[in-house]
Amino acid sequence: MHSYEVEIKSLLGSSARADEVRSAMKKLDSDCQLESKNKQLNHYFKGGTLAKLLEVTGPELSATAHQKLADMAGRAKEFSVRTRDKDGSVFLVVKASMGDDTSANGIARMEFEEEVPLTLEKLDALVLSSGFEYEAKWSREREEYVCKGVNVTLDKNAGYGWLAEFERVVHDESKLAEAQTQVRALMAELGVQELPQDRLGRMFAHYNAHWPEYYGTEKIFTIE
Repeated sequence: MHSYEVEIKSLLGSSARADEVRSAMKKLDSDCQLESKNKQLNHYFKGGTLAKLLEVTGPELSATAHQKLADMAGRAKEFSVRTRDKDGSVFLVVKASMGDDTSANGIARMEFEEEVPLTLEKLDALVLSSGFEYEAKWSREREEYVCKGVNVTLDKNAGYGWLAEFERVVHDESKLAEAQTQVRALMAELGVQELPQDRLGRMFAHYNAHWPEYYGTEKIFTIE
């Protein structure tokens, strides 16, 4: 069974604005609390094919994950491949767009995420050997919450500063519109503004072109 995510981002910028969102969530939902906190390295790739990626990484995947990735390889028109180190746990992540948005940053996407028994360096080497090349490397500190049934993350991203992501994951594609409505309703209640896709695209492109200046640092930039 595939997972489908609705994810909408809001650029917060400052730590003070992140504090305001934390307070607003707790005021709106008394059960909302910090679920987890972690540090992540996310490496993005470009080029290559999912068929070749599956061939190379298949031996490291469970049977269920292998089937999911094979199905995605047959359906995806646009996709984004990345590797992730989350406090020492390593994941292969693939996202495929479900509409006109990009697979890297779109609002509604098919999602594949599988933990693998490798180091980040060894998983990267497998991905590179399948014909991909690095697009950019990202670093962030993440806080995870659940507010009124919506997953909310507050990320301190190299380059971007503080960013909030509001997400619902469903296992039925027909539920995507309902999930998107729920996410947008929560954002309205919290008083946060959606980061427009065109601006997000410009930010993403700028970071990708200059990522060695930001990766692993606290430097940020502003792109309108």
